[in-house]
Order: sequence, then C-alpha cells, then structure tokens
Amino acid sequence: MARTTFDQLLQAGCHFGHMKRKWNPAMAPYIYTERNGIHIIDLHKTVMKIDEAAEALKNIARQGKRILFVGTKKQTKEVIAEKATSINMPYVIERWPGGMLTNFPTIRKAVKKMANIDKLMSDGTFGNLSKRELLQVTRQRAKLEKNLGSIADMTRQPSALFVVDVMKENIAVREANRLGIPVFGIVDTNSDPKNIDFVIPANDDAKDSVEVILNACCAAIAEGIEERKAEKADEKALEAQQESKIGRASCRERV
Repeated sequence: MARTTFDQLLQAGCHFGHMKRKWNPAMAPYIYTERNGIHIIDLHKTVMKIDEAAEALKNIARQGKRILFVGTKKQTKEVIAEKATSINMPYVIERWPGGMLTNFPTIRKAVKKMANIDKLMSDGTFGNLSKRELLQVTRQRAKLEKNLGSIADMTRQPSALFVVDVMKENIAVREANRLGIPVFGIVDTNSDPKNIDFVIPANDDAKDSVEVILNACCAAIAEGIEERKAEKADEKALEAQQESKIGRASCRERV
C-alpha cells in the first residue's frame, strides 16, 4: 500500500489550520505550532493517521462492506463525488437527509419512489398526464436524484462513514455514533475529535488538502476490493478442483 508522504501533504496545504481564537483545545495533540495567528497542524501525525485509516478502510472493503462518504461543503464536494464514484462507494454531497442512518427504511422508501417514477415514465403510464402534472413529477424526480441518487444502490446501512469536516457534518457523525458505525474524519483545528474513531488531522477547507487524503484512502479501499476479488477467485478455483477430484473418484468407483 503506497504511503502518503509529508511533502505531498505540505504541498497540498494540509498543515493550515484555523485561526488560533477558533481552535478546539481537544485538537492540541495534533497542533505543531502557531504562525501569524493560525494554527499549524503536525503533518508527521497526519501521515501516521492516514496510514492507520487507510489500513482500516482496506480491511472493511476486503470484507465486501460499504463505506459512505459525506461532505457537503461547496469547495470539496466535487472531489468527494469523483473519488467515491471511482471505487463504487455511496456518497452524500448535498444536504444530509436527517435520519439517513437512524431511520434508514424511510430513506430506502424515497429511493424506491425514484425507481418507481422511472418505471412509470418508461412504460408509458405517465402518457395521459397533463403538462403541469408531468412537470411536477419531473421536478420531484430531479429533487430525489439530487439528494439520494448517489446512494440509490446502498441497500443497507454502511459499515463505515468517511466525513470531510466533522463539525459541519455533525448530524451524520451523531447518527453513526448512535448506531455504532465507525467514523473516519478529516478533522481541522476548530473541530472536536472526540466522537471520531479514526481522526485525520488536516485542513478540511482546501480542495487540494482533501484530495490528497482521499487519494490515499480510496487507493487503500481499491486494494481491499481487489484482494476480495482475488480471494473469491481462489475459492472458486479450489471448489472446482475439489469437485473435479470427487468426480474422478466417483468414476473410479463405478469402474
């Protein structure tokens, strides 16, 4: 598994925290110094924490489990969507739907409603609707797609959350904590790391900072997925080999 280096993090601006007056004292262990009123994050610790998170994410993916990526900030949501899509994982980059985790069956009903609209549109059922009614249905479908389209294939609760800006996405974090779902989070100097299982101390506002961390974590997840595929292939080959041996033994018995 390729490691993210100190220099990569430095170049991406991962070390820039918030202004000193906005800090959360619980982040003190991850702060290196203060410069011009801004806290500087200790990137040596960030490297170590990325490695820990990446290894844990790889293990989750190797078990065939799903990781939900969450980040609704304008400047980082595109990169979150891109990276999550590249490894076929669900993500939320618009408003967090309250109860996404704690009231998951209701969210699934909304996703099914979107699928039903698609079905009725394709089979011609909506052909008799007036233009106004059709417009209303189309708008409803577009709203559902915007908020839930990225989790349409998430048929069960995720096994982990990866959160960018744990303070902004505090509702998602609280829901995961309540259900015992582990939380991986990029945590800036103004945030509380207390409820985050895997803390990655870093600048959570800059696109480059978020991207370099996601690159490392998503690469680890991709490795886990590939290892699972290889294990499955080995199992199938072993089963076929055993069946072949049984078949040959059966033939010899008949002779």
